[in-house]
Amino acid sequence: MSGGIITIVSSVVMVLLFLSELRLFLTTSSAHELSVDVGRGEKIMIHFDVTFHKVPCSWLSLDAMDISGELHLDLDHDVYKQRLSKNGTPLKEVEKHNVDATKKKAPAAVNATLAGHEAGAGGENGTALATGCGSCYGAEDKQGDCCNTCDEVRAAYRRKGWALSNVDHIEQCAHDLYTESIKEQAGEGCHMWGMLEVNKVAGNFHFAPGRSYQQGSMHVHDIAPFGDAVIDFHHTIHKLSFGEPYPGMKNPLDGAKAGQATAVATGMFQYFLKVVPTSYTDLSNKTLSTNQFSVTENFREAQGGAGRTLPGVFFFYDLSPIKVKIVEHSSSFLSFLTSVCAIVGGVFTVSGIVDAFVYTGTRLIKKKMELGKFS
Repeated sequence: MSGGIITIVSSVVMVLLFLSELRLFLTTSSAHELSVDVGRGEKIMIHFDVTFHKVPCSWLSLDAMDISGELHLDLDHDVYKQRLSKNGTPLKEVEKHNVDATKKKAPAAVNATLAGHEAGAGGENGTALATGCGSCYGAEDKQGDCCNTCDEVRAAYRRKGWALSNVDHIEQCAHDLYTESIKEQAGEGCHMWGMLEVNKVAGNFHFAPGRSYQQGSMHVHDIAPFGDAVIDFHHTIHKLSFGEPYPGMKNPLDGAKAGQATAVATGMFQYFLKVVPTSYTDLSNKTLSTNQFSVTENFREAQGGAGRTLPGVFFFYDLSPIKVKIVEHSSSFLSFLTSVCAIVGGVFTVSGIVDAFVYTGTRLIKKKMELGKFS
């Protein structure tokens, strides 16, 4: 009976150890290695998906810049948007973010007082342009400068450092689609997503209101067209990654919501990202070059008058000099077979020793009982 019990217990232990070893054999593990990143002249693909609950699409601009001096204003390549109602319902179909769409003047004749000539229908992209010379309303750099479109008037004002908050008296802006879209989309939200390709150096990209431009060494956003409107940057980051994902990768900002704790979030949301170059090699020896990142958040509330703090969502990223190399590996079948044999042999050996000990002890006790040494 003791031998039978030991056999049953040994069999159960053997099965449990076998299942444990099988689980380890079927499980893929990964090894992490650290090294200095020696890559040069590389690019980083930034994938983003953000919803701005209270900022219309026509109010937003997307800019990217880095410490190498490369600057991209009003990015619209591989960037898409969808207008949202106040309750978050999509209003129109998905469309590509096209900055030029609101820079075109509606096809209509410009008032003859601009130049004393009829408006021409030529021009690139079919935009109607005045054939004469329109007034810049005192913002000319030199005598004879012409401003035939609303954008040219705005540019002349920016060069002078003047604010063009009211365009009602600007005849070139009578059919400006940008001004019309600002009024039409007031109170809406915007869902923007897409991809950016940036240099592998420190930099930032940001979503901010108004057209952006470079004035000397300063990066400026023209928020004068919005007047006294409250620009609330409540937002949800559905996805933000610096490269393609690998199995088990976690991006800390996926699903993050900002500005929900306050009734109005007027100010600058800042995300400081530390990007770590990463390579992932799977079992088939395919290597994926991507990036992980950590994040620190900050919010600068708008103080005092307008213009002190530019409202928006800013992502500042910096590159780590250390590269992480992740390599997948699993146990070989020969190793699994060796482990199974070791389990079987070990359990048989131990169970044999226990069985011999129990059997010998039982016989000794039985003999002593027969000799009357136990009462």
